[in-house]
Amino acid sequence: MPDSGLQLALVFLLAAVVAVPVFKRFGLGAVLGYLAAGVLLGPHALKVVSDPERVLTASEIGVVMMLFVIGLELSLPRLKVMRGAVFGVGALQVALTALVLGAICLFRGSDFNSALVIGVALALSSTAVGLQLLSERGELNSDHGRLAFAILLFQDIAAIPLLAAIPLLGNVQHADVSPWLAVSKAIGAIAVLLLGGRLLLRQLFKIVARTGMPEVFTAAALLVVLGSAWFLELAGLSAGLGAFIAGVILADSEFRHELESQIQPFEGLLLGLFFMAVGMSIDLREVAAHPALIASGVAVLMMVKFILLFAIGRAPGKLDTRGALLLASVLSLGGEFAFVVFNEAQRVRLLPAEMRDQLAAIVGLSMAVTPLLVIGVSRLVGRKRKKPDDRPFDDIPDDQPQVMIAGFGRFGQIVARLLFTQNIRFVAIDSDVEQVEFFRRFGNPIYYGDPSKPELLRSAGAEHVRLFVVAMGSVEDSLRTVRLIRRFNPGATILARARDRRHAWQLMDFGVTPIRETFFSALKTGREALIALGMPADMADDRMRRFKAADERMLAAQHLVYDDEEALKQTSAEARKELEQLFAADKGEGLLGSVVREAVTSEEQPD
Repeated sequence: MPDSGLQLALVFLLAAVVAVPVFKRFGLGAVLGYLAAGVLLGPHALKVVSDPERVLTASEIGVVMMLFVIGLELSLPRLKVMRGAVFGVGALQVALTALVLGAICLFRGSDFNSALVIGVALALSSTAVGLQLLSERGELNSDHGRLAFAILLFQDIAAIPLLAAIPLLGNVQHADVSPWLAVSKAIGAIAVLLLGGRLLLRQLFKIVARTGMPEVFTAAALLVVLGSAWFLELAGLSAGLGAFIAGVILADSEFRHELESQIQPFEGLLLGLFFMAVGMSIDLREVAAHPALIASGVAVLMMVKFILLFAIGRAPGKLDTRGALLLASVLSLGGEFAFVVFNEAQRVRLLPAEMRDQLAAIVGLSMAVTPLLVIGVSRLVGRKRKKPDDRPFDDIPDDQPQVMIAGFGRFGQIVARLLFTQNIRFVAIDSDVEQVEFFRRFGNPIYYGDPSKPELLRSAGAEHVRLFVVAMGSVEDSLRTVRLIRRFNPGATILARARDRRHAWQLMDFGVTPIRETFFSALKTGREALIALGMPADMADDRMRRFKAADERMLAAQHLVYDDEEALKQTSAEARKELEQLFAADKGEGLLGSVVREAVTSEEQPD
């Protein structure tokens, strides 16, 4: 084993960097890569880690963070809509699977109490593995992805009475706490988190955001996630359930995308560590000692769950055959919660130690086999064909707008109001918390965050947006955001506010259409000045159009040489001469010349 925590961290990172790209290169997915790396590093292979339990406990923070991010995608109203799938389909899956697997255990000689615990524990699927596989394949928002999430959510809830019932079913008669008291404590803790979170969490982030310090916001986000998880863990519940509830509470807040961008980097690394820890927990000695028993156990577990999940997906789940097969392949594995249940059952003498080890090996191997099963089923059913009458923008998920506005100052607000009048859905992001708070009162879809951060653009679904309006006041932030958007969504149209001519040229380098913030208002002012001095309105309009066309030609010509000061001076002189020739025959030449010069020079000055 490495001599220090630093060496251990380096070994983990090296294993992830080597294993995951190799497995993804062969189409096997990141999850299987992490699991394989864990098996190799574990106590039964290279012995880099001798005690995987400690690593597994620490890495469960990754699962906690994943559930928080998922909670951010679900508001309370949306959860209310899902209640049929959660408490109908989810409950049916757990009940039927526990009944069939429990009956198999009874047939093999287990007593009723042991068979009941084993059946319910094996009915639960791995939230971490299932959701990660769906996420990798971009299927979280598909019909079978949403139903899978609903089933997994009910399984997390079902874990509450299961843990409380184990001491009652076991041979240990003196539990420290009454199981009924434990259930009451759990329900009370959920109520406190829901009510307290609704009242306090949004206010907390408003206060933190006003500090203007990103590291403090990150610390606050981690505090909320881990604090919520710890609070429900104290009540004897799943830590992930606490984080999920906190995410749901904040799902409709203005901080949703910023929180997601802050948590996801931690989530990804720790989730990979969790999968490696699961791989380390697979007892290869137990597998080698009872290969036929373990292999048949994995086969029976996955076959029973696959058949039942397929049937449930088709009938109450209302999926087509393809969706039901994919649902069954993703959830036919055992779950990480089974390790906790089996250890607790062994403690109260419901299970002998040898049976606990065998069941843990079956669950661990089912996790390792599932990515291969998902790949096989996906290739068998193929990709879902689009309907011939599908419109191009139907590929955008339901919760994704067509337009994203980065910056919601005066410039961005005018664009947003025009889009609103045409019923065009948009989402706006601004880093000024006061601005965000004010405009959300009027129902504007605006969120707090820094649009120049890659994590934020990713979490806000930048890859699905058709049009970006970059209306940020800072030249540096504007260019950084445009550069990121081009990386995330190369084919999107970008309209960007340009502070001045140089900013416009820099935006043009990225193939962006610059909208010069003072140019059009200066043109309009020049037109009104001509009319006020006696020029007919139609003639003033003509002069304005001609000047606009000449200036745009000059802007394009200077874009090619704007880094060369001498060439820039030369093109400016040539453009000035062209303007003089353009208006030489017009009356009021002196007046026009002064207006033209004012329009050109005013644009060079900041507001």
